[in-house]
Amino acid sequence: STASGCGVTVKDYARLLAGEADYAQRAATVAEKTMDVSEYLQQIAADLQPGKPPGTRIAWHAPCTLQHGQQLGGGVEDLLRGLGYELVPGRDSHLCCGAAGTYAILQPQLSEQLKHAKLQALHADQADFVATANVGCQMHMRRASPVPVMHWIELVK
Repeated sequence: STASGCGVTVKDYARLLAGEADYAQRAATVAEKTMDVSEYLQQIAADLQPGKPPGTRIAWHAPCTLQHGQQLGGGVEDLLRGLGYELVPGRDSHLCCGAAGTYAILQPQLSEQLKHAKLQALHADQADFVATANVGCQMHMRRASPVPVMHWIELVK
């Protein structure tokens, strides 16, 4: 799965559909075979090349769905550093950007506050780009970011 928000849900299909006779086994099979793109790329890291010049300063936003939902903190960061990118330190990296599924729709004021706080923290060290693993976070933050916000896989080729 290239989107951490989708991956966390697909990995949970076995539990979600356990009581459905027609789908339980198929859901368990799909869930078992699903891996985040970062898990896959860690297996072939030696074959990867940077998509931007090494030394590019990246502010990394670890989405809640990757770091809390899938428990995959640190993997993307290791891959990006291995490709020669400089990951700028960010404060409060464990905090949400305010996108969180329907949260941005149901709690728009709080969502905007979280987004602005997250962007302030991400931009404190003058990064060239903000990278994330969730397209929802990417779309949410890019409207207010002074630098491009991209999916981290765009930094790999």
